[in-house]
Amino acid sequence: MNKIVTLDEFIIRTEKEKPHSSGSFSRLLRDIGIAAKIVNREVNKAGLVNILGVDGSTNSTGDDVQKLDVFANEKFIETLSYSGEVCGIASEENQDFIPIQTDKNKLAQYVVVMDPLDGSSNIDVNVSVGTIFGIYRRKSPAEGPCQLEDFLQKGTEMVAAGYVLYGTSTLLVYSSGNGVNGFTLDPSIGEFCLSHRNIQMPVAGNYYSVNQGYYLKFDLEMRRYIDHCSDLNYRLRYIGSMVSDIHRIMFQGGIFLYPNTRKYPKGKLRLLYECYPMAYLIEQAGGTAITCKLERVMEMDIHALHQTSSIAMGSRDMVRDMKEFVEKYGAVIQ
Repeated sequence: MNKIVTLDEFIIRTEKEKPHSSGSFSRLLRDIGIAAKIVNREVNKAGLVNILGVDGSTNSTGDDVQKLDVFANEKFIETLSYSGEVCGIASEENQDFIPIQTDKNKLAQYVVVMDPLDGSSNIDVNVSVGTIFGIYRRKSPAEGPCQLEDFLQKGTEMVAAGYVLYGTSTLLVYSSGNGVNGFTLDPSIGEFCLSHRNIQMPVAGNYYSVNQGYYLKFDLEMRRYIDHCSDLNYRLRYIGSMVSDIHRIMFQGGIFLYPNTRKYPKGKLRLLYECYPMAYLIEQAGGTAITCKLERVMEMDIHALHQTSSIAMGSRDMVRDMKEFVEKYGAVIQ
């Protein structure tokens, strides 16, 4: 029988491999795990505690805010604020970043960016949702409050990223730059346990994930590539939760597409909260993440907290094929 390795134990072991680690980063990761357990509990009983449905407000990109969005956002902010390991949080649900006051004797070195509940509109029909997070080391002086510059860093500056999938089982998948590992929540002991070690994405796959209902609104080159996927009898799978769609591709191979449209010429996904963290994980697992204009996502410049982007990410060979279609059929790329 294999020994059970909990998330906390795994983080501590990893910390010991880094000779200059202070423990702050490890405690931050554990706090994210705690917040995920709290959100998981509420997701699983949402219909019983009247937190289904819309909140009545909209977020920065015009999406209806769900009641569970608000709950998840509040719980992650609350847990990370009490931890003392972060000096600021930026959330897809908040217009501006949130500075965190810490003990004067404890200078927090990190900021967290997050989409607290990705795909939350699926909750009402009991379909999987998730949380996406990324961690940066602050740029501003540690003695003062965090600044906007601490958050407006490229994906290449990220020190860790991950997601939590609230599905038939609850999984936390993360990387701190040395491979990707997955942990499944064991409800009998209330712990995330190592279940997927050193995840490696297949170089190709049989799945493509895109909202094909917008097919006619995509650029010509993207329509041609989607036709190509259909001609090869690739399986179309689109859940409407980025975490769920990427999770399938992470293990079974494939490509996830969220192209620009006429309504959203720059794309709709948030670069800071969704694209950077997922691109970080995809690359750590051996995949490729680019925009539909063929820029490497991790190297894109960021100028605003809610900046958006198109994205194409997944198995290396499939993203390469998509790139060839864009180069063949696309207009001149600006």
